[in-house]
This record gives sequence, C-alpha cells and structure tokens, in this order.
Amino acid sequence: MYTIVVADDEEELRKAIIRKIEWEKIGFQLVGEAENGAEALEMVEKLKPDLLLSDIRMPFISGIELARQVREIRPGTNIAFLSGFDDFSYAQQAIQYNIISYMLKPISVTELTEELIKIKDKIDAKFNEFIGQQKVDLEVSGFLLPLLLDDIRANDYENSERYLRNKAIACGVMRDENNDFRYAVITTSVVNTQGINCTSEAISNSIDSIVKKYMKCESFYSEGKVITLLIATPVSFEKYLHILVEEIIQTMERIMQLQCRVGVSRVADKLARCHEAYREAMKAMSYSECDSSEVLYIADEERGNTFDAESMVGMIGKVENLIRSGSEKELTECFQQIFDTMMENRVSTSTANFMLVQLLSSVCRIAYAVSEMDVMPQLQEHSMMSGLSFFNNSYRDIQGEITKFCLEVREMIAEQKKKSSKVFCEKTLEIIEKEFGDAELSLVSVSNEISVSPNYLSALVKKMTGYTFVELLTKKRIETAKELLLCTPMKIREISEKCGYNDQHYFSYCFKKYSGISPNALRQQNNEQG
Repeated sequence: MYTIVVADDEEELRKAIIRKIEWEKIGFQLVGEAENGAEALEMVEKLKPDLLLSDIRMPFISGIELARQVREIRPGTNIAFLSGFDDFSYAQQAIQYNIISYMLKPISVTELTEELIKIKDKIDAKFNEFIGQQKVDLEVSGFLLPLLLDDIRANDYENSERYLRNKAIACGVMRDENNDFRYAVITTSVVNTQGINCTSEAISNSIDSIVKKYMKCESFYSEGKVITLLIATPVSFEKYLHILVEEIIQTMERIMQLQCRVGVSRVADKLARCHEAYREAMKAMSYSECDSSEVLYIADEERGNTFDAESMVGMIGKVENLIRSGSEKELTECFQQIFDTMMENRVSTSTANFMLVQLLSSVCRIAYAVSEMDVMPQLQEHSMMSGLSFFNNSYRDIQGEITKFCLEVREMIAEQKKKSSKVFCEKTLEIIEKEFGDAELSLVSVSNEISVSPNYLSALVKKMTGYTFVELLTKKRIETAKELLLCTPMKIREISEKCGYNDQHYFSYCFKKYSGISPNALRQQNNEQG
C-alpha cells in the first residue's frame, strides 16, 4: 500500500477527488490533503508520502518550485501533476524532479482512477527494479576497484593522471578528456531491525539506480559495504550530492525496510585522488554513533587540510618505494623535496611531527617485514627512536599508557565534536537573526555559507534546538512581523517584504497559521485596546 497526499486549492474539487476515489482498492492510502503549495510541502516533510498528487497552479508555492522543494526535503516522494492545457509545457519543465505523471484537466473520476493505477504500476516497477537489479561489467570493475581500494598512483603525478584518464576512456567510464569532472566516493552499509549487516551485491545495483538519476556513477560490493564512485561537474556535486544521499537513505527505509549508513568523501579534482576519497568515505562511516539511518560527511566530521592529507599519503608511498629499491641519492633528494614543500606551505610543527610519526611507522613496518627479528633492537637504539620512552617499559605499562592516551584522545574528539556542533548551530541562529529578511535564505544556502552539508546541518539544528531550520526561520520572521505591526505604521506589504516574504498573501497565511490571527486583525485589535 502506497501513501498519498492530495493537494488542490479548489476545495470542492479536492474533496470530490478524496471522496470518490476508492483509494485502498487501487493500492493507495490517503494520509493527508493540502489547500496550497506551502501546506503540501509541510505535509510531504511530515508524512513522507510515496506520492503527492497536486494541481500545478497552487497558491504560495506552485509548480516547478514545489517539485524542486519536495526533492530537496523528500527525494523519495513521486509527484503527479494535474494541469490545464496551457500549463502542460510548463509542467514538463519539472521532469527532473521525480514527476511520475502529468494529467490534463478536466479529468473524470474514472480517468483519474485509471491513471492512479498506472502510477501504482510505475512505483511497483521502481520498487522491483530497485530490489532485483543485476549487473556485471568486469572491464569497468577491473579498472575502478583497484583505483578505489589501492593507491595506484605513479611517482610522476601528471603522467599518472593522464594514464588513469586514458584507462577510464578505454573502458567507457569517460567519453573523452574534454570534461570538467570531479570525483567523490560514498560508502553504504545497510542493517536489518536486528542490527545484522545485510548489504549485498543487489544493494549496489539499487544504489546505482538512484544515483544515476543525478550523475554518472559506478557501484561495487565489497566486504559488507557498497562503494560508489561519483563522477560529475562541480555544479552537479553542489546541487545534487546532498539530495542523492538522502534519497538512498529514504529509499532503503521505505522499500527495503532497512536502516542505512552512508559515508561521503570530499570532492576530488583528479582520478588519482579517488583512493584518498575512498579512505575518507570509510573514515566518515566510522564516526557513526547511532543505531538509525545516517549520512556522514568527512568534511563535517574532520577539518579539511588538503596539503596535509594528500601529501602524507604521497610522501609515505614514495619513501616506501625508495627504501625498497631506490638509490641513496634518490632517497636524499626525496627528503629534500619533502621538507622544502613543508617549509613553503608553512606546515606547523605539530602537523609536521604527526606526519613524520606516520612515516616512521611505515619505515619500521618495512624493516620488520624484510629483516630478521634482531633488527628491531637496532632500530630502537637509533636516536630517532630512543625518545619514544615506552620501548623500555613492561607490556602492562605500555598497555596502561596506550589505553590512557587513546581514551584521552577519544574524549578530546567527543568534546571537539560537541564544540563544533554548538558553533555550527550558533552560526546558523546568527545567520537567521541577521538575514531572515532575505527571501532566498534556506537550509542549503546557510549550509554552504558555513561549509557543512545540508543533511548534517538539518539534523544538528533539530537535535540542539528541538526545531527544524524552517521552523526557526518562520518563528523569527513572524515574531519580527508582530513587532512591526504593533510598533510601527508600516504597511503590511512593506512588513511582509522586510520579513522575507515576497508574496503578501503567503505572508498573511503563514502569520495566521503561526499566530492564530491575521496581520490585519492583530493590528486592529491592538488599536482598539490602545
């Protein structure tokens, strides 16, 4: 049974549709009705219907804008439009927003019923396609899996990227080099109600079916997770990344009845950085602290420092290769270049120390792997290693120190996340306080301003304040409008514009819904009391 919300500003027509359609008989459950676009949007967010059946000409929020905003908050909801003949070409512009059907008015109950049955069949097909897809492309997987799971970059970075692009073109991942593509990786795992991981190859195909609506992608199943490489332009990543991951979550919950966690990497500008993107997506998933579905962006969890992250991987890989088979001159020149680069980029001492500890660990691992056991005491006597005091302690002492250190780091991370969350929330409230009069202010615009994902900011604001972003923004706008109505002679049209409402009728609707009284009535009431 699919859930449906019906929206039409003509009450008589809306009631007739609701009354005369035998909803359950054709596979639908009516969960709500709306008399304008704003109310329809609220119901979609609250009731999470499978289908929104709406007139295309609605008050306040209409047509393409309603479809766009529905996709922002509930990309898993399908939309069917009722439109007059003159609106039909206009309606088709919204095809990118999950529009499943266009119906021309006037339409009889019989015709509408037949079309709803067709819509149900389409949704059934989507569900079945999502669950049962199969695909195998050995040539593509043979190229992309090593690209993601292994660091296959050559020492010559520029030639490495050219090589990878040629390989991508050869196996059909790209058409040619004339593009401005960027790359990101998402990792997905799903669990059932008992908390058992049930991620499978079929899940990877299902995820592909969602993501390919927004951008080019390839997904693979590997060890209890699905790895998806996203390929798109910078504009597409900015517009669609937060939408597609939200649709993955919503679809897994609705169709598969599974909880879903998605880790999202930063966007990389080169194929050669896809391995680092994969590692970032995996790290993002490791920050999950709840048992429910969740999207985790590494950019939300860890501060970005492009030089440090990329240089560390490249530096360690290059040194490892030279230790194994390079000459003394090559190794010396390599370190000269590393330290010159660190100085030019003004890498802090603490960051440099951290990078060098990673390098030292890697070097010791190589020495241990290719040498006899007695090499370790020799390494420990070296001046670089002697400062690490735990070498001379007992195992229990080392255990105690390491455990204490790791627990302290864990507490530091938890405390820092609390501080960051508080800072992001305070910044959001500050932006609402200062910019509530901007009609274009939205969750997405604020998230871009403070450099976090919309998904993360939405959940954070709700958790820390108890209200959604839209509720906080509406509260600020209406409370300010009250003050202006009661304390100034400004016209209602001027007040509505000052509070971020371009449409005076929409302002009056929101004001009455929030306050229980219209702007005119409030002002009149105040004048009578005064």
